[in-house]
Amino acid sequence: MGFVPGSINIGLNGRYAEWAGTLLSFEAPILIVAEPGKERESLIRLSRVGFEKIAGYLSGGYAAWQEAGEPIDMIIDVEADELAMDMPFDDNLVIVDVRRETEYANEHVKEALNIPLDQLNDPGSMANLEEQYNIYIHCAGGYRSVIAASLIKRQGIHNIRNVVGGFDAIKQLPGKFKFEKTEAALN
Repeated sequence: MGFVPGSINIGLNGRYAEWAGTLLSFEAPILIVAEPGKERESLIRLSRVGFEKIAGYLSGGYAAWQEAGEPIDMIIDVEADELAMDMPFDDNLVIVDVRRETEYANEHVKEALNIPLDQLNDPGSMANLEEQYNIYIHCAGGYRSVIAASLIKRQGIHNIRNVVGGFDAIKQLPGKFKFEKTEAALN
């Protein structure tokens, strides 16, 4: 999946306004890059949560950016079974679970690092992530992990893979992953 480098990829198909309000600055101007015909919906949803500094939108969306020969960035999507196959053989593999702390505590892949999406707007939250790692990101179903990947890429870390279907897909592969709960966080 391609996007404009340095942009934050928040899809309209999910909790768009909520995540925009959580992760974006209300003070900085916003340039909307949306599918053609979705610019107005994006603008309306942003304005409902208080964004007033909309600089405009990219006419023609991402496709126009690409056709103009501008630089692009990519998020590599992988299936949960590919993560399972890579885990035993990759000493630099890091799994980042961007679900809320309570979701993570309820059950998570053993040894996964929990950095909730709402904390990723702070570059310090990524202090343990380095370019030499092969970072596999997941959330519950795949929406938040794409946002997280774009935020991490903004910090110059590019060796990222998005686990399609997230934890829901991982749970569908019994025996391929070890799971654990964090009891203290559940209380």
